[in-house]
Amino acid sequence: MAKPEKYDFSGWATRNDIRCSDGRTIRRGAFAEQDGTTVPLVWNHNHADADNVLGHAILENRDQGVYAYCFFNDTKQGNNAKELVTHGDICSLSIFANQLKQNGGDVIHGAIREVSLVLAGANPGAKIENVMAHGDNPDEEAIIYNDSDEINLVHAEENTKMEEENKNEEKTVQDVIDSMTEEQRNVTYALIGEAIERTKEEMQSNKTKSNEEEKEMKHNAFENEEQSKIDNTLSHSEFMEIVSEAKRKGSMKDAFLEHNITNIPYLAHSITNVGNFFPEYKAVSKVPEIVDRDQEWVGNVMTSVKHTPFSRVKSFYANITADEARAKGYVKGKQKVEEVITALKRTTDPQTVYKLQKMDRDDVIDITDFDVVAWLKGEMRGKLDEEIARAILIGDGRSSSSADKVDPLKIRPVYQDDATYTIKRTLTRAAGADEYAFAKAFIKDVVKSRKDYKGSGNPTLYTTEDMLTDMLLIEDTTGRVIYDTIEKLKTALRVRDIITVPVMENVTREDTSAKKKWNLLGILVNLTDYNIGADKGGSVNMFDDFDINYNKYEYLIETRCSGALVKPYSAISFEEEVSTAS
Repeated sequence: MAKPEKYDFSGWATRNDIRCSDGRTIRRGAFAEQDGTTVPLVWNHNHADADNVLGHAILENRDQGVYAYCFFNDTKQGNNAKELVTHGDICSLSIFANQLKQNGGDVIHGAIREVSLVLAGANPGAKIENVMAHGDNPDEEAIIYNDSDEINLVHAEENTKMEEENKNEEKTVQDVIDSMTEEQRNVTYALIGEAIERTKEEMQSNKTKSNEEEKEMKHNAFENEEQSKIDNTLSHSEFMEIVSEAKRKGSMKDAFLEHNITNIPYLAHSITNVGNFFPEYKAVSKVPEIVDRDQEWVGNVMTSVKHTPFSRVKSFYANITADEARAKGYVKGKQKVEEVITALKRTTDPQTVYKLQKMDRDDVIDITDFDVVAWLKGEMRGKLDEEIARAILIGDGRSSSSADKVDPLKIRPVYQDDATYTIKRTLTRAAGADEYAFAKAFIKDVVKSRKDYKGSGNPTLYTTEDMLTDMLLIEDTTGRVIYDTIEKLKTALRVRDIITVPVMENVTREDTSAKKKWNLLGILVNLTDYNIGADKGGSVNMFDDFDINYNKYEYLIETRCSGALVKPYSAISFEEEVSTAS
């Protein structure tokens, strides 16, 4: 590699063929692939805090070992370390490497992850050289960045780190927990929870224990080390040793096995209110998910119908299909007969459809994670559209005596409309026929009924999910599915689209005098022949109000409209006739 033009200091990161104090010997070429690599310059291999990153080093592989050109960053820690090196207080380098391959005690391959300034180097050949005092014309410089891989090889005397740790006060339980990774904390919580459960069970089953023994079992888990004498328990020092091992290995289980502990023990004493250590519950989404029926059909209905800016709708037409309206041949001497045209008309008035919601003002203020008012208004609009779409297709389903019923004479359901507008087709299930044979008969009836359809363009079939499934599962005599895609089924039915409507499930009408009932199977219609009329101001509107006496917000969404088919014979309903019990 090319030598950097300027740097703060340089020296041997490690030397080849020199036995280190940890018993390893780095052989020539072990880090040959590192030549020209930039790695972090760290204080004493301490990776727990980013403040310990002092700068960076560029590595140069040489026959004698790995040489480092180092540069301090412009931080308080970096400037302090620069001063210590310049003054000669620190003169040792060490490396942190992983992905090691060893032949006995010989390191033959590895990856250097960082170079550290240390108080005492493990490799006696790793000393700092060529400290540069930068003046007006600095000679050398290098680049580095941080890494956080697992420590596999640290060339620094362990007693140095231990001496520094002994200067600090003994860590509290919370300090130990905070030093763990999230995975290690979760495992620790699980072990503590198991310890509590096992302790409770033992207290419950062993009635001979004294009150003093029971009291001792409720002390803090790390209160003293005398409890280590209890069989199948861990003392504070033992547990800390295992935690330290787990942090190096990345596995709590492996750390227990390393200490020949195959049956995971419970801790001496227990921690009360262990739930306080658990992380807070977090929502998977910022707003509540609404559990509702499939609403895709609602959008189809509301966008397919025709809209007019007036709500009082009159439709009229002349029926010239009768034989009396036909042109006639003239016979000499006979009287000419006039054409008979039947004129029909009907009017439809509007009705108000609304949805009302209330919320306490305190609740609106306290819910800070999302805009509850906007969420509520969105739900209200969705349910209003669904109610109107239901009224358009099949009616709202409420009894005629209900005060909340949408009047079928003001928003006329296609299913319940007069035979002049909606043709009624009835199917009877053959004795012994299964659902697939019945579905095949339904397809034939839909196709044959098209000769009576007088609506606009190509209609859409609105049906149930069960009926659609039965049609898609029809097989030929060889067991092959005939309609393996919906597109093929639409072609067979001669329809533009097939829309499943959840609210059509189990819709029936009944004639009690005839002791008959009809189950709705589907509706064939092009909804451009259905008119929704609303005067100015009668379209969908949202109103807000505040009840000062009850400290409540009130939200009202409403529309005032009429709805009806305006073209004769523009829809066909298909029903299955079912006899009722006498």
